[in-house]
Amino acid sequence: MPQPVYIESIGLLGPGLTGWEQAADVLAGRVPYAHAPTELPPPAGLPAAERRRTGPTVRLALGAGQQAVAASGRDAAQLPAIFASSSSDGFNFHAICEALAEPDPLMSPTRFHNSVHNATAGYWSIAAGAMRTSNVLCAMDGSFGAGLLEGALQAAADAEPCLLIAYDTGYPEPLHTHRPIPDPFGVALLFTPEPTPRSLARISVALTQAPATVMPDAALEALRLSAPAARALPLLAAIARGETTTMVLDYLDTVRIEADVACGNADA
Repeated sequence: MPQPVYIESIGLLGPGLTGWEQAADVLAGRVPYAHAPTELPPPAGLPAAERRRTGPTVRLALGAGQQAVAASGRDAAQLPAIFASSSSDGFNFHAICEALAEPDPLMSPTRFHNSVHNATAGYWSIAAGAMRTSNVLCAMDGSFGAGLLEGALQAAADAEPCLLIAYDTGYPEPLHTHRPIPDPFGVALLFTPEPTPRSLARISVALTQAPATVMPDAALEALRLSAPAARALPLLAAIARGETTTMVLDYLDTVRIEADVACGNADA
């Protein structure tokens, strides 16, 4: 296994999951899972003009990321960030397609601006005052896996903390039929190269061809499969239960990610 890194804090927004503290009880089986619409917070930290330009994708990513940063007690402005999304803002893409289908197609500058895959990273930099580097990744259904690999390797190679934000929102019809993502789902993991008093888990990652770990609860397994970012659920469940275990997370069609996880801060 490569050099381990540590997960210091987690942010989480999804259907029936309103933050790590509440979600940990659900994922550990202490509280039954109940589906409810994903609650998207206002995009904190943005000036009024920028807030008006944001859609659900930006609110989802900023909300999950800000949860993780707040739980860590770190300064978001000083954190390198990784953004991983399978498609970014599907509602904005739909609106652009509608505009282009008109007899006199006119493109809103805001629509065009928000169509860029790294637009969310730009909004994060404004909200956080962040001047550090950011990477923006897309790997279709493997987008969370790509982000996890990047975050773990970056924290180890650069020997400094970094923040991963993985997020997916859906499309309206007719695109929804071809790419169904029923509910927004976002997760943020703050990696550190060394253990700290706040460390939740130690993690090492490698590639494997073994089958992916599934969720034992049928509703949570359906949620895991519903959005690429939700492929994080087996990892999050192990941390919620305080387990030391090995699991396999979805990545590419024939290559997946083996994750060795040891929970707690015993190394700190």
